[in-house]
Amino acid sequence: MAVFFMMDEADVRRVLAHSLCMVGSDGIPSRTGKPHPRLYGTFPRVLGKYVREERLFSLEEGVRQMTSLPARRMNLAGRGELREGFAADVVVFDPKTIADRATYEEPRQFPIGIEYVIVNGEVPVEHGKQTTARAGRLLRRSAANRSQRIERE
Repeated sequence: MAVFFMMDEADVRRVLAHSLCMVGSDGIPSRTGKPHPRLYGTFPRVLGKYVREERLFSLEEGVRQMTSLPARRMNLAGRGELREGFAADVVVFDPKTIADRATYEEPRQFPIGIEYVIVNGEVPVEHGKQTTARAGRLLRRSAANRSQRIERE
């Protein structure tokens, strides 16, 4: 596996500031080697660096870019919002402390400021520590929502 450092920070800011930008990661988990730091740090980096430190956009906008916007765009019915009947997928974090710690030298460092992660109602992170819960699953887009388009909000 190769890891490259080639992104221009000005380009990252410009893209993140766009109202239709969706935050995600192409970091690939592996048991060996050094994965790209974004595997552990993409979401905390956006919230810590671009929201809190640089004030590029609001916390609410950052969360929307990570949750409801991608869920709608990918037609993931019942995901991306805290609503009755939706999957219980929740991250409880402290907006004052959340930050990525993963580096190219030490990429397997968990972020700080995340107290709980709830996936499908199970808790894989509790009190900032990983548990043995393995609640994730493959998601496929909903056939009923395939024609849905994301419009500028």
